[in-house]
Amino acid sequence: MSLFERYLTVWVGLCIVAGVLLGHLVPAVFHAIGAIEIAQVNLPVAVLIWLMIVPMLLKIDFAALGEVGKHWRGIGVTLLVNWAVKPFSMALLGWLFIGWLFRPLLPADQIDSYIAGLIILAAAPCTAMVFVWSNLTRGEPHFTLSQVALNDAIMVVAFAPIVALLLGLSAITVPWGTLVLSVVLYIVIPVIAAQMLRRRLLAHGGQAALDRLLSRLGPLSLVALLATLVLLFGFQGEAIIAQPLVIALLAVPILIQVYFNAGLAYVLNRIVGEAHCVAGPSALIGASNFFELAVAAAISLFGFTSGAALATVVGVLIEVPVMLSVVWIVNRSKGWYERGAATGAAARSTP
Repeated sequence: MSLFERYLTVWVGLCIVAGVLLGHLVPAVFHAIGAIEIAQVNLPVAVLIWLMIVPMLLKIDFAALGEVGKHWRGIGVTLLVNWAVKPFSMALLGWLFIGWLFRPLLPADQIDSYIAGLIILAAAPCTAMVFVWSNLTRGEPHFTLSQVALNDAIMVVAFAPIVALLLGLSAITVPWGTLVLSVVLYIVIPVIAAQMLRRRLLAHGGQAALDRLLSRLGPLSLVALLATLVLLFGFQGEAIIAQPLVIALLAVPILIQVYFNAGLAYVLNRIVGEAHCVAGPSALIGASNFFELAVAAAISLFGFTSGAALATVVGVLIEVPVMLSVVWIVNRSKGWYERGAATGAAARSTP
């Protein structure tokens, strides 16, 4: 790892502080940047996400996607955690912490709205940012792309029913524009652009040309990640300073949910004997959230100033630092993981 990568957590902390301070000192600048959006999708953030994920997508050889089938156990684990565990565990944590333990410390008229926002956040699994986390764990890129595409397809039909069930609503308004545009901006366009560039490089310079470009783009990807962090915290700098206690309390169930679901996916992959390069992205996909869709859905259902909208925004704020901590845990535990996965694989092969 380069010196820059080795101290990434330090740069993340500095960017968080810088974002909050700048958002408080020059809110008009961030309001102007935040207003550059279509269907609740912020275009400057989209550009930064492209810079983050295109280097990862350049590594993907579409001819090798057929091999993803051998990782069917990892796919099954991720789907189980994303759709059968995550929304329901968040609902339970929301009712426990926000609806009971923290109730005396929160505005009484916003309790139900806060819980609703947490549920909406958990019902939308992450898309583009997962490529960053997967790359940092040396994850299998073809598995990551396939899992993201599968989650996007399921989200179209499962997001609304799950949220409606857990919120007790007869129907919910899904921001279809946000959902479709996000998938196009964060997945379809970067994949097409990366594959066109990959083919051109391989045709004219071979693998050596591709490797040279990837080495140059690596630092750019991390800089884009840090710039995204400054923007996200800058957008909410005023809210963080105005409501620090509420934001801290809302962060508690989100943090527990992230570590619980990441740990569950990671351990289940180890039990079934999946490779570490699959278990890493599986755990990260199982834990992270599609915050653009969550924020848009909360605003459309409850309003811009609602507790639900604030709860989803808290998810946005802690997404990067928390997922980086999960990446650190996955990387540091690789030896432990592979010993157990090897045992599980050997047990299955024994007659």
